[in-house]
Amino acid sequence: MKCRHCEALLDYTLIDLGSAPPSNAFLTELTLKQPEKWYPLKVLVCMECWLVQTEDYAAAEELFEAEYAYFSSFSSSWLKHAEQYVDLMVNRFGLDSKSNVVEIAANDGYLLQYVKAKNIPCLGIEPTASTAKEARAKGIDTIEDFFGVMLAEKLVLNGMHADLIVANNVLAHVPDINDFVSGFALLLKSNGIATFEFPHLLQLIYNTQFDTIYHEHFSYLSLIAVNKIFDENGLQVFDAEELPTHGGSLRVYVQRKITGMHPKMDSVNEILDKELTAGMKEIGYYGDFQIKANKIKNDLLQFLIETKKSNKTVIAYGAAAKGNTLLNYAGVRQDLLPAVVDLNPNKQNKYMPGSRIPIMDELHIRNSQPDFVLFLPWNLRKEVQEQLSYIREWGGQFVTAVPELLVS
Repeated sequence: MKCRHCEALLDYTLIDLGSAPPSNAFLTELTLKQPEKWYPLKVLVCMECWLVQTEDYAAAEELFEAEYAYFSSFSSSWLKHAEQYVDLMVNRFGLDSKSNVVEIAANDGYLLQYVKAKNIPCLGIEPTASTAKEARAKGIDTIEDFFGVMLAEKLVLNGMHADLIVANNVLAHVPDINDFVSGFALLLKSNGIATFEFPHLLQLIYNTQFDTIYHEHFSYLSLIAVNKIFDENGLQVFDAEELPTHGGSLRVYVQRKITGMHPKMDSVNEILDKELTAGMKEIGYYGDFQIKANKIKNDLLQFLIETKKSNKTVIAYGAAAKGNTLLNYAGVRQDLLPAVVDLNPNKQNKYMPGSRIPIMDELHIRNSQPDFVLFLPWNLRKEVQEQLSYIREWGGQFVTAVPELLVS
C-alpha cells in the first residue's frame, strides 16, 4: 500500500487488530440472520510524512451509509463544547449576519444550531441521510454529500465562499485526504479561516487508545503530518491548541497560504516541538503499541471472566464505535456481556456489530441492577458517571478498560 498523502510505500505496522465489521454498522433482527462484512483492521506508519493510516479495504460509502447511527447531539458535554466554540469564533473573528459559515460533516446540526441562533448564515455538508434529516429539522440548510474538490468547485460556481469552515472530527474520516483539504482552499474567502479538530496521535499513543482505531478512521493525525498536508494543498496553519475532548485532541486553525492575513502563532511551533521531543518522527516511538493494546484486551477479558465465575453481572454503557473495536478485538460476546445501554433511540433495540450484543435503553440498568457498568466511551466517563450515579444505591461500581482497567 502507498501513503494516502505522499504515496510512499508503507511497510511499518503500528498495530494489527485482526478484522472487524464497520463500527457503526449496527444490526437489526433481520440482519442478525445475514452474514456480516468483516475487514482487516491494520494501521501503518508512513516514514516519509509520518501520516498514520489504516490499510484500504472499505470504501467511505460503505461506512457512512444512509442509516448511520452516530448523532452528536446525544452528548451534553459535546453540545457544550460546540456552543463554546461558536462563541469563541464569533468573538475572535468578528462573524456576523454578513458572514458565511460552512460545517463539513455537520451531523445532526449539533453545532450549526448555535451559529443559526446568532443569525449568521450557515450551511451544513453531511453525507449521511439520517443525521442530515435531523439537521434540516432544526432549520439548517444541509447538502447531503461528501466534501472534496468537486463539491467545493460546485459551491463556488454558485457564489458560495466561506468566512469560516468548521471541520470537527472529520479529517480522520476521509480516504482521499489531499482532495478533501484542497476543497477548503477553494471554498474559503481570500481572508477566510478553517478550523479542524481531531484526536491527537500523541495522546492516542501515550494512553494506548487503540479502541479509537476503526474503519471509519482512515488516518491518525499529528501536527507534524497535517502541517505538511495543509502546506502542500494550499493552506497554512497559523494557530493550534490542545483540547481535552475525545481523550486529547488538537484544534488547528488554517488560512489560504497565499492570501491569508493571520500571523503564525507561537503555539504551532510549541506543539510541533512537543511532538518531535516525544519522538514522533522516529520509528521506535511506535514500537510497543501492540504489546500495550494486548495487555488492555487481556485485562478486560480476565475481569469479565472472573466476574462471571463470581456470579456477578456487567452491563456496558455507550454503543460507541470505540466500544465495538474493543469488544471485537477482545472477542467479547453476550455470554460475558449481556447488554449495552445507550441513550440514542437510533441504536436501541439493535445489536452491536460483530459481538451481536443487544443494545437497550437506560431503564435496563435500573431494572437489572448490575454489579458493574463498563464505560465503552471512556472519554465521557465523568458525564455518564454523574448520570448513572444511582447505581451506588445497590453497590454498583464503574469500570473502564482504557488506558488501563479501573474499577471505582
